[in-house]
Amino acid sequence: MNILLVTQYFYPENFKSNDIAFELVKRGHKIHVLTGIPNYPDGVYYKGYGLFTKNIETVNKVKIYRAFQLSRGRNNKLRLTLNYLSFVLFGSLWAVFIALINHYDCIIVHAPSPITQVIPGVVVKRLKKIPLYIWVLDLWPEAMQSGAGISNNYILSFVDKVVKYIYNNTTKILISSQEFGPKIAKKGNYIEKIKYFPNWSEDLLNMPQDYPIPSLPKGFIIMLAGNLGISQDLEAVMKVAIEMKNDKNIKWVLIGDGSQKKYLDDSIIAHNLKQNVFTFGRFPLKAMPSFYKAASAMLLTLSGKHSDLKMVVPARLQSYMAAGRPVLAMIDGAAASLIQETNCGYAVNGGDYFSLATIIREKVLPDLEAFEKLGGNGRNYFEKHFQKDNCINNLCEIINQ
Repeated sequence: MNILLVTQYFYPENFKSNDIAFELVKRGHKIHVLTGIPNYPDGVYYKGYGLFTKNIETVNKVKIYRAFQLSRGRNNKLRLTLNYLSFVLFGSLWAVFIALINHYDCIIVHAPSPITQVIPGVVVKRLKKIPLYIWVLDLWPEAMQSGAGISNNYILSFVDKVVKYIYNNTTKILISSQEFGPKIAKKGNYIEKIKYFPNWSEDLLNMPQDYPIPSLPKGFIIMLAGNLGISQDLEAVMKVAIEMKNDKNIKWVLIGDGSQKKYLDDSIIAHNLKQNVFTFGRFPLKAMPSFYKAASAMLLTLSGKHSDLKMVVPARLQSYMAAGRPVLAMIDGAAASLIQETNCGYAVNGGDYFSLATIIREKVLPDLEAFEKLGGNGRNYFEKHFQKDNCINNLCEIINQ
């Protein structure tokens, strides 16, 4: 098939959109990608990319069209909004151009936030009258409330109308969490369009395990890896670290970057936790197997203040399971249910730091051998449900129906 993949984030940025495009090419499909100028996560254009450079390029047999988008900046809500809107505008103009010069059988949109990046795909769909498949990884406009703190009803109502317009023009709505289904179905007559399509992870156990990483502290290492943002409820992480401050063998290791990284560093100093909590910044994917191998447990947190976050299964959970590491979580809803179903660790309610500390003291530390086995349960589930090849094969079946 000739397939157009629309996504605001693509190679050399590190997103699942890369896997979709490059894996579909391996299966014999011809793939074009409509994307923006790479600038995630640092908020500046990558070296060698800009308004007049690499607008069209081919990488691993994938032809890439790059529409102008204002770089997102760092921790600047206005600039981030302009980043989203500029991709919609210029991406839609590019969409008209590439729809006129190319033949496509279908469109796939990889849609992490923002949902507005689907609009250029809708433009091509209406021009070419071909199927449009979107992979929804966040619920909108709910994500605007939980992730950005937007509460203006006029803005939320307008975005809700945009979302319904997008869903109305979609052939299939692929959801990364089963719990997204009922919520999306309430917005309109979409129940027949909805299909479960979970996230996946690299097979971390079969990646090289010897990437050089910094020396980690000695002790029982509880590691959190990934984005360090508002949604991750890092205040609760600091609270459990403070609660367990006198448990000298417990070491909290945080790998990644984000809007709350400075808060973490300031809190470590303010609460005299330099011997308990350690932040190491961001590392490439190829470093993760080495980090995970050194961890005694992987930490998963998500704020329980917003209903949409309770429906999310964070992609890092699949990574933890792929690495065969046991999980400790402060999280509600779909992710907690998955941890319970797979028996890959322990989960308490979002923000319930005292219960997590109690579980560590009373269940984990007294029987480390039994706790380690929980990681194997997660690995077994990953092999059946979250391997990349199986997920991409599933995608091929969906678009071939």
